[in-house]
Formats: sequence, C-alpha cells, structure tokens
Amino acid sequence: MAKQIYIGGQFFSQEDAKISVFDHGLLYGDGVFEGLRIYSGKVFRLGEHIQRLYESARAIWLEIPMTPDEMADAINETVAKNGLSDGYVRAVITRGSGTLGLDPNRCSNPQVIIIADTITLYPQEFYDNGLEIVTVSVIRNHPAALSARVKSLNYLNNILAKIEGLQAGCVEALMLNHKGEVAECTGDNIFIVKDGRLLTPPLDAGILAGVTREAVMDLALELCIPLAEPALTKHDIYVADECFLTGSAAEIVPVVKLDSRPIGNGKPGPMTKRLTSAFHELVRS
Repeated sequence: MAKQIYIGGQFFSQEDAKISVFDHGLLYGDGVFEGLRIYSGKVFRLGEHIQRLYESARAIWLEIPMTPDEMADAINETVAKNGLSDGYVRAVITRGSGTLGLDPNRCSNPQVIIIADTITLYPQEFYDNGLEIVTVSVIRNHPAALSARVKSLNYLNNILAKIEGLQAGCVEALMLNHKGEVAECTGDNIFIVKDGRLLTPPLDAGILAGVTREAVMDLALELCIPLAEPALTKHDIYVADECFLTGSAAEIVPVVKLDSRPIGNGKPGPMTKRLTSAFHELVRS
C-alpha cells in the first residue's frame, strides 16, 4: 500500500507530499518534531509525546495550528490510513513559508506533517550482543544557546557527532556537555548500572527528556530498582557494571564498550535484560 502523508489536514501520496522551498523548516531548521512508536496498532505514550511537542513549540514561539486533541486524532488517523500494526510516526511542525530572512514574523501558515512508516534502527545483533560506542569531541549545544529540552528540526549538532562516531567505526556516539559531563548519545538517552543502582544523567545535564527514558524510570520504580539522576562522567561509564541506551526508535539497546573499554563483563547485563523484558511487556499491554 502506498504511504499516505498527512500535511495540513489532507493526505497525500509519498510522491505528492510537498512543502514550499521557502518554508523556514527547510531554510533554517525552524520547527519541532516528535518520533513515536506504534505497537499493536496503538501509539505508545501518545499523550506524553504530544505534550512535549507542544512544549517544544511554545519554547521557540511557534503556534501549532491545531489543538493537542486534534493532533492526537491526526496521528491516529495517519497510522490507520497506513495500515500499521507496528511502526514509527514522525510528527513535524515547521514555521511555515516565509522570506529568505530570519524574521519569523514574516512566516505564515505553519505546516503540520505526519509520516507513519516501519522502522528498524539497529540490527538485531546489537540488541543481542550490545553496541560499542565512542566519545566524540562534538559536545551538546550549550543550554544558553538552545535547550536540549526543545526537540527542534535543527539536528546538525547531533549529526556532526554521528559523523564523528561513524568515522570511528561506531553506529552511536556519546556526547558530553559543556562541563565535560555525560549528556546523551546522538539519538538516545543513556543509563548505567552500578552496584545494583540504575543511574542516568539529570535533565540539567543538557539532555532531552526522553519518553522512553521516562518509561524505563517508571519501570525501575515498579521493579524496586534503586534509581538516581546524578551528574555522570566518562569514568562512571568505564567502571559501570552495565550500560544501555533508550529512545523511541531504539527502544532499549545494551552498550558493551565505550572508547574500546569493555563495560562490566563486555556483555549485556542482567538488569538491562530485565528492564528490556519489562519494557516489551509494557508496550504490548
């Protein structure tokens, strides 16, 4: 079945889905987005994703031309029209068509774009055996420049880090913040396990408030796993017992090496496996 793309209240085939070349989303990365997962025909934590989408838009002074309830209906309709039981949704809001200048006041008609498709972020072997990642020199944007809490269309910071990681032979890379602390990876949040405790960087480390991150933290509380959000350094990961990444597209993927140093015994650990199993049960419930 041909993909049906939602743009501004209408559905278009993939070939006919178009926006203006003067849209500031294209010209300047001026807009926000969300990536959502579909399990058994339902969007996982749709409400949380929509809340974050609208908060991101508000933070950049962008008014989304529909209510949150209308957005939820549009996302669900897009999933249904594409006949997806399991897959991925990308909801994009651009500033709209404007001039070649930066002034957002010269833009009109913000665009709402919703794409639903299948996705496989990593090969199964990485979920079975774990990822090797590398620390890159590209740091997360300074929070005084652009808050990591805003899921904006301008992902060049992450892309440059991704390129550096790929050039080092790794499909994912660890990014530090301006203080040299662990922030997140190019597309995922990071967790470690140390002495039976689950640790993840705090939001003020310059990280995205990940929906899957929050789901894993909720599961940890339900499973009575001690949880904390301290500032972390590379050293903490080097000496951790386990490490894993979380994200809507990635779900939970174990990490077994950082900068060529084995983490724990160099294999996915028991707490990672326990949380992965609990997460899979959660998304199918």
